[in-house]
Amino acid sequence: MPKADFEGHQFLPPAEQLTFEEIARLVRQFVPLGVRKVRLTGGEPLLRPHLPELVRLLRAVEGIEDLALTTNGSLLAAQAADLRAAGLHRVTVSLDSLDPQIFAQLSGGRGRVDDVLAGIAEARRVGLGPVKLNAVVERGINDAGVVDLVERFRGTDVVVRFIEYMDVGNHNGWDPARVVPSAELLARIGARWPLSPRAPLVRGEVARRYAFADGQGEVGFISSVTAPFCGDCARARLSSDGVLYTCLFAGRGTSLREPLRAGATDDALGALVRGVWTARDDRYSEQRATLIRAPSRRPKVEMHVVGG
Repeated sequence: MPKADFEGHQFLPPAEQLTFEEIARLVRQFVPLGVRKVRLTGGEPLLRPHLPELVRLLRAVEGIEDLALTTNGSLLAAQAADLRAAGLHRVTVSLDSLDPQIFAQLSGGRGRVDDVLAGIAEARRVGLGPVKLNAVVERGINDAGVVDLVERFRGTDVVVRFIEYMDVGNHNGWDPARVVPSAELLARIGARWPLSPRAPLVRGEVARRYAFADGQGEVGFISSVTAPFCGDCARARLSSDGVLYTCLFAGRGTSLREPLRAGATDDALGALVRGVWTARDDRYSEQRATLIRAPSRRPKVEMHVVGG
């Protein structure tokens, strides 16, 4: 959450958050619709007390085959073992720079690079791998450190993925001039270490993957700005207060908490989810150039509400 949003922010009262049992019940309604992967994200999910208990509940949901977590890594070293024991399969860590000063600039002065690296190391030690590392690249801010990030993890099972800087939310001051196209990064990295493309593992995979020719791992590129993938998107997002969003750039969502707490049956909840998903027409990334020039831009849900 940007510092300007954090200061004085009225956080969600606990009673308005979904309980762990409610989250697990809602996840069960997604399984008959084809969902096999669940990711815990945020905000920062490791701030939620007793998170391993939620992992245990989700791990027990029949049909869920892949349970992952995205974190900034600052608290991961202390919790990785408990999360793994509870049934978490893998983690993705956000790390935009290895340079302490740039890291501080991008994180609002919160957290330390060394803590994130310690979290990655502990996640690998306890078996939460392969660890994926996400870096959002902004021209003139952290783009000079791209090769350093690759070099730091090349030859390990950590997969570095570079994400084009996107206009998520309403307050990140997005400027298209600061977008570094994935093609540019691919050329820069490939000039140092030859790369070859890898086939997608599943349909709808958001990252384009490239393997090092010498067998020392791979890198990935998520190119929502220069190569939108709306047509293959199969990701639904459920906020902590039970709102279902069908797009990272959604302007509004559908409450599942209200019918759940009003006594809706599982069949009714499943039908509601199905109806929302089949009616979706989200194409923001494909329409970005037109929408950002519109006289009145619609507000978008904030990243700290729906995660990545």
